[in-house]
Amino acid sequence: MAVAKKKTAQKKSVTKKAVAKKKTAKTKSAAKKTTKKETVKKTAKKKAVAKKAAAGKPAAKKKAAPKKKAPAKKAQAAKKSAMEVGAFTPYEEKRGEEYMNAEQIAHFRTILENWKRELLEEMERTVHHMQDEAANFPDPNDRASQESDFALELRTRDRERKLIKKIDESLQLLDTGDYGYCEVCGVEIGIRRLEARPTATLCIDCKTLDEIREKQSWG
Repeated sequence: MAVAKKKTAQKKSVTKKAVAKKKTAKTKSAAKKTTKKETVKKTAKKKAVAKKAAAGKPAAKKKAAPKKKAPAKKAQAAKKSAMEVGAFTPYEEKRGEEYMNAEQIAHFRTILENWKRELLEEMERTVHHMQDEAANFPDPNDRASQESDFALELRTRDRERKLIKKIDESLQLLDTGDYGYCEVCGVEIGIRRLEARPTATLCIDCKTLDEIREKQSWG
């Protein structure tokens, strides 16, 4: 009986140990699974936080290349050339009125004087511009570009000086009463042609013949 009790006690002890081992194994397995899940969650959170931080950060700004000065040629092209006749109200001819009467003379005098004033103002602006912009650039390309721009402006101003001379001559013709007549054939040049080119001294026919002769001489 005593032996049987011992065996039973041993069996119970073994059973208890086996059950305890199973429970411990299950607990460890559950703990491992929980740990893995938590690790995965933490990793996912870290990645999400990193993505948000990256999205929130402003993109790294690239260093802007030093801006080169826009050439004066473009600035000149953007402005209306002073060599063109400024805005004015076209003269309205009345039926039967005399050619180059007092009203017409006053009309063309105003056009010529305003045009001359615009040219002189443009020449003065050019001088100031060249004085302000003159600089000794260390880069040979920049210096060459500036010299080219200044040379272009000087050529333009030279043409304008010649044009001012023609305007002065036209104003003198207005004073003598010879303005508006062709200097070759003596016919009327015409109001519309004079408004387009106030310094014109040839009628359209003589001007056309003059251009043909010029082409032939060059040919």
